[in-house]
Amino acid sequence: MQNILNHQIFKRKIWLRTVIQVFFFVLVAAIAFNHTQFEKAADGQTFAFLPFASVHAICPFGGVENIYYHFTTGAMLPKIQESSGMLMLIVFAMTLLFGPVFCGWVCPFGTIQEWVGKIGKLIFKRRYNRFIPYKFDKYLRYARYLVLAWVIYMTATTATLFFANYDPYFLMFHFWTGEVAIGGIVFLAVTLLASLFVERPWCKYACPYGAVLGIFNLFSIFRIKRVEATCTACKLCTRNCPMNIPVHQLNEVRDHQCIGCLECTSDAICPAGDTVTFKAGK
Repeated sequence: MQNILNHQIFKRKIWLRTVIQVFFFVLVAAIAFNHTQFEKAADGQTFAFLPFASVHAICPFGGVENIYYHFTTGAMLPKIQESSGMLMLIVFAMTLLFGPVFCGWVCPFGTIQEWVGKIGKLIFKRRYNRFIPYKFDKYLRYARYLVLAWVIYMTATTATLFFANYDPYFLMFHFWTGEVAIGGIVFLAVTLLASLFVERPWCKYACPYGAVLGIFNLFSIFRIKRVEATCTACKLCTRNCPMNIPVHQLNEVRDHQCIGCLECTSDAICPAGDTVTFKAGK
């Protein structure tokens, strides 16, 4: 009976997460398309839906990129709007409470990698997301902090949104506009191709915003916990973790790579009820 109940809860939770992911993907795509049409329209007329909004305006990482420039000049970087700073603070507050759920539930580029990854799972079965040996993977995971440092430095020294030429999130919603270089399109294609072999490769190894939010996971109020006394050591929590975190070895998941997807929790795949949970406190 408990297993049936767990399965029903799992179905509802996956359904909810999928709906949220689809909603934000469609929302960002609509805003990107609408803004492009607005800029192209000779009379400035297009859909009434947020005509002045752009992908830059709704990207919380733009707020991070703008911090140094804003404090040193009092102005905003070109194309960055105040909404980016507001969203940055909202996401920071949400991450401090629940961990990097923005990555696992909201980010459109994380979502598209996950969707492409489903094809990889069908092709490679259990080999999927296991191609990179741990001896390399454990170091590659810190590469995104180098990317973060590079982006912050280049943005500060050039006073431009330097990263837009390389950011697959931006490229995904603008590759059809003609304002993206061929090199950027190739980079986007390579990233999506890699998603057939590695789940969320951009999130794991290169995303600068994921690097920022990953730090918050060390201090988040709500966190994933494992009760050792009821754990059956089946390792299903670890096998189903998209970020390859060894959940079955941990009492608390404080890993900077966790995206808060909750795929490892008891009401998802763990056969032992209330063993792997997501809650606050000790």
